[in-house]
Amino acid sequence: MDNGYLLYIRIPITSIQESVKISNRFLYLMAGFAILLAAIIVSYVSRKFTDPILELNAIAKKMANLDFSHKYKLTGADDEINNLGKSINLMSDKLERTIKQLRSTNIELEKDIEEKSKIDEMRKSFISDVSHELKTPIALIQGYSEGLLENVNSDEENRKFYAEVILDETNKMDKLVKQLLELMKLEYGKREFNDTEFNIVELEKEVIRKSKVMLEEKNIEVEFETKKQINVTADDFYIEQVISNYITNAIKHVKEIDGKKVIRITNKINKKDNKVRISIFNTGDNIAEENINRIWNRFYKIDESRNRNEGGTGIGLSFVKAVMNNYGNDYGVINKEDGVEFYFEL
Repeated sequence: MDNGYLLYIRIPITSIQESVKISNRFLYLMAGFAILLAAIIVSYVSRKFTDPILELNAIAKKMANLDFSHKYKLTGADDEINNLGKSINLMSDKLERTIKQLRSTNIELEKDIEEKSKIDEMRKSFISDVSHELKTPIALIQGYSEGLLENVNSDEENRKFYAEVILDETNKMDKLVKQLLELMKLEYGKREFNDTEFNIVELEKEVIRKSKVMLEEKNIEVEFETKKQINVTADDFYIEQVISNYITNAIKHVKEIDGKKVIRITNKINKKDNKVRISIFNTGDNIAEENINRIWNRFYKIDESRNRNEGGTGIGLSFVKAVMNNYGNDYGVINKEDGVEFYFEL
C-alpha cells in the first residue's frame, strides 16, 4: 500500500459460485450419507424389536389354526420379548396336549356311539327277521298243539305225527335263531376268525361225505376236477359252512341235463394273486339277471311257491356273503350254458 492507496484484488464471481456449488454438493452428500447411515441403524435397531414380535404373531396365528409345530426360538437375553416367547411355547405345548387328548376322547366317543348304533341296528334287524320268519313255525306248533289238547285225533299214530311235527318245527326255529345270530355277528364284525392252514380239497370231500344221503336220494353225480392237495389259510369251521351252503344249494336246484344230474367242484389256483377260486357247479336252470344280486339277501327266495320243507333257513347265501366280506375275498355266481356256478376265493 504505497502512497496511501488501498489495493483491491479482484476475484471473478464465477469462481466464487463454483466453490459454493462444490461446498453445497459436499454438504448434501454428507447429509445424504448421514441420513442413509441413520436409516440403516434405525432399521437394524427396530428389526431387533419387530422381528421377534412378527415371529410371535405368526406362531400365534398358526396356533389359532391348531398348528403347534412352530416354536419361538429363544435367545439368552433376559428381556420381555424372550420371556413372552417362553410363555408362547409353554402355552403351545399345553394346548397341543389338550387338543390331542380331546381328539382321542372324541374318537373313542365316536367309536362308542357307532358301536352302540351298530348293536341297536343289529338288535332291531334280528328282532324283525326272527319275528317275520318264526310266524309260520309258531302257527304250525300252535295249531298242532291245540289239536293234541282237544284230542282231535285219538289215534296213537296221529298223535305221534302231531308231536313229531311240533318237535320238527321247534328244531327248525332253534336252528334259524342260532344261524341268524351267527349271521348278525358276521355282518356287524362281531366274530373273530381262528385262521389256520388246511387242505381245501380234503374239506370239500368231507362236506360231500356228509351230504351223501341227499346226493344219493336225488341220484346226483359229484365230479372233482382237482384232487391234488391245495393248502389255504382261513377259519376251516366257517369255510366248511360256506362250502356246505353251496353244496346244499346245488342239491336243492340241480336238474337233469343230458340224462345226468351233476355237481362239479373245481379249484383253480391264481399264482399271481396267491389265491384259489373254489367253484361249485350244478346242472339246471339259470338264474334270472334281476335275481343275481338279490339271492345274497337274507330270506330271499326266487321261487316263493316252493314247499318250506324243501329249503333251509333262507340265510345260506347271506352267510357266504358275510364270511367273504369279512375276509375281503371275491364271491359270486355265474350262469353257464347248462347250469349255474357259485364261487368264492381264499
